Amino acid sequence: MHIGHPTELTPAALDLDRTLTLVEPLYQDRLLATGEPFLAHARGTARILAPLRGDADLLCAACLFGVHDVLREPDEWLRVRFGAGVAQLVADLRQLMKLSELTRKHGEAGTKKHGDDDQAAALRRMLLAMANDLRVVLLRLASRLQTLRYYAESKQPGPETIARETMRLYAPLANRLGIWQLKWELEDLSFRFLEPETYKDVARLLDEKRIERQDFIEHATKRVQQLLSEAGITADVVGRPKHIYSIVNKMRTKRLTFDQVRDVRGLRVIVQSMPDCYQALSAIHQEWTAVAGDYDDYIARPKPNGYQSLHTVVSDEHGRTLEIQIRTKQMHESAELGLAAHWRYKEGGKPTAGKPRGQGQDDGDAQRVAWLRQLLAWRDEVEPAPAADSSGGATSDERMYVLTPQARVVELPAGGTPVDFAFHIHSEVGYRCRGARVDGVIVPLNTPLKNGQTVEIISAKTGGPSRDWLNVELGYLKSARSRAKVRQWFNALELQQSIAAGRELIEKEMQRLGKTAVKLDDLARRLGFGSVDQLAAAATKDEFSLRSIEHALTPATVQSEPTPAPLIGRPPAIPAAPAGKGQVLVVGVDSLLTQLARCCRPAPPDEIVGYVTRGKGVSIHRGNCSNLRSLLKLAPERMVDVAWGRQADAVYPVELLVLAQDRPGLLRDVSEVYAREKLNVVGVNSSSANGEARMLFTIEIRSAADVNRVLAAVREVKDVFTARRR
Repeated sequence: MHIGHPTELTPAALDLDRTLTLVEPLYQDRLLATGEPFLAHARGTARILAPLRGDADLLCAACLFGVHDVLREPDEWLRVRFGAGVAQLVADLRQLMKLSELTRKHGEAGTKKHGDDDQAAALRRMLLAMANDLRVVLLRLASRLQTLRYYAESKQPGPETIARETMRLYAPLANRLGIWQLKWELEDLSFRFLEPETYKDVARLLDEKRIERQDFIEHATKRVQQLLSEAGITADVVGRPKHIYSIVNKMRTKRLTFDQVRDVRGLRVIVQSMPDCYQALSAIHQEWTAVAGDYDDYIARPKPNGYQSLHTVVSDEHGRTLEIQIRTKQMHESAELGLAAHWRYKEGGKPTAGKPRGQGQDDGDAQRVAWLRQLLAWRDEVEPAPAADSSGGATSDERMYVLTPQARVVELPAGGTPVDFAFHIHSEVGYRCRGARVDGVIVPLNTPLKNGQTVEIISAKTGGPSRDWLNVELGYLKSARSRAKVRQWFNALELQQSIAAGRELIEKEMQRLGKTAVKLDDLARRLGFGSVDQLAAAATKDEFSLRSIEHALTPATVQSEPTPAPLIGRPPAIPAAPAGKGQVLVVGVDSLLTQLARCCRPAPPDEIVGYVTRGKGVSIHRGNCSNLRSLLKLAPERMVDVAWGRQADAVYPVELLVLAQDRPGLLRDVSEVYAREKLNVVGVNSSSANGEARMLFTIEIRSAADVNRVLAAVREVKDVFTARRR
């Protein structure tokens, strides 16, 4: 098969012929899933690419698209015979074709399931991100167009999924690349399969007036050619082909009938220079009447994809309208080929006869060299990305695209991991993520993902994230959004733990005060908190004193009430001088020896009771001490009323029980907590059994706040199950 003129073959055509000769026995009777023969698809794709100034590598890659299906080691075979460049083009093309097959299989590209527009845009960005070479995108566009041509030529109805995918994915992509030649044909053929009746109706209307339209175009062409010649302007004037989809789209958007569409008849005028464009426009407007509101200057204000041309609609003496497009040869080339028109203008250019490298281009070419230098991140120009990750702005090189098992596209920061993917799907999926399969293979959760991979998350029914995920060095999370969600989870967990501990402290304090009948909601309101949870959370912090609860529950008049009359058999209450290390006051008795009971280790603000011993003074117990209850059953008359004294430097020994999973360094880590809290440890008893450590610490405290603070700190130590006062 010859792509160029049969008597003047280009090097690309010669290479293409050799490639087709080589693959013909490999493909043999092989058919694509569409039913099209491999060899026919290869020839058709090459025919489409040849007018787009495709180089030898591009045309060869178009023919070699199927070698991965027929050879055991295709990559090595391609590298040996065609070089690494062609091998990479073929590999990338195959990956994009697999992506298309996967999305069609699951019906995502053409349904309303996950948001049409967003998903189609994500697929376009993914396609571009997977293409390391712009030519790969063009290969995919040409391959899809050949598939649609096959269905049209074989007179069989094209699958709606392929047509819809083309309309939503490939045609907009060709439009963004500015390759109108492909865009219009992709749209027309897709529309033919999606709305066959409408397509036939418009085609019939065009055919009915074809002779009239041709006569008018021929007459108008001669008149314009004559006008421009008289004005001294060299130009090519040709009739502009009409595209059915564009006509239908204009009828629908502007609510017009077929007869009201003004650009059904059109001319294209190609001149030598930009000033000639405007001179030609002036000459045409002098000859015909310009239709108001139908003039566009895309030369002064090019379209985002670089399209330049003058558009005007004029009417003749009979009222018939005619759309005329005026552009230079260079503008026409760019309009038809898009970015493909600039492939020859690479860095430094190619040497032209008689000129060194970089000097064989005109000013327009030089401008395009400068333009291409600015397109190092060309994918961003082709398909702008949505709002960036919370980590900040991201270029295309900082993003990647992976697939769910249902073929939905997920956009992640470059280097993103399965954990990032899980959090992007849903926060709960991220929290319960325990493993991942990438392309069917189980991988570690900190494995960096690549473009085009399919990721499946293995999750647990319950549980939460690991604190290791927040360790940057371990590489579990790349996305700032994912890291924020993990921190949010742990903050919520700590808050719950703080609320639970605070409720326990509040309930103990209310038991001590004998105010258990008071509702916690009422208490929170009295203390100025919006809810019980807010009060409980504050109770575990140093800035909140449990004494505030006593003040809130004690009536203000209590302090001013007179001292009640003494009970019969007891003298009036006389405060005794503080005695002993415990600083306990025995009601009604002066200078009586006291000692803190070792069985319960009372400390302020514990409710305490005194028991008169034989020879050792008064033993001070907590009110709920089981030993005290046993003693009072035998000798209830030995009970005396006692109260805590007030001395700033007084300390009290308490016992703290810590249960944890045994490991090396556990005792050291817990002891460091006491040192950090500046508490004196006066006794330690540690034992271990069945992998569980049991540690009993005796520490000296000044108030109950010290106990709450140190218990909360000990619970944060790794492998600690529980920490409580004994």
